[in-house]
Amino acid sequence: MSTAIRVLVIHGPNLNLLGSREPEIYGTTTLAEINSTLEEAAVNRGAEVSAFQSNHEGALVDHLQQEAPQAQGILINPGGLTHTSVALRDALVGTDRPVVEVHCSNIFSREEFRHHSYVSGIAVGVVCGFGPRSYTMGLEALLSHLSDSRG
Repeated sequence: MSTAIRVLVIHGPNLNLLGSREPEIYGTTTLAEINSTLEEAAVNRGAEVSAFQSNHEGALVDHLQQEAPQAQGILINPGGLTHTSVALRDALVGTDRPVVEVHCSNIFSREEFRHHSYVSGIAVGVVCGFGPRSYTMGLEALLSHLSDSRG
């Protein structure tokens, strides 16, 4: 059994389109490239990541319930569910794992409806507005938080 810190990386709806969807907002980096960068960053810290993307809220909830017991933390970009999903928020709370929320764009400089997040209030931190680097910054922060918590 591995003693490495395991982080679940959860990507919400439409994030499978990164790299081609609204590149002026989200950039040209693909989701596969983001996941590869996260894997490398985790290995460099003696950790591992397990990434999952779905366009379906229930699939995200099911995945969290199934996989969170084997993880120490969760890095999540909930996509559009950020602003709408109490179910996803409750699933995250139910994992009893620290959560870091990330967004490629700065949700606070966009449309008013994007300014509210159901996840932010239960997250240990939020990183947004740095494009794909938001993910690596969020992972670094989560790993540091987990290390600090271990003593």
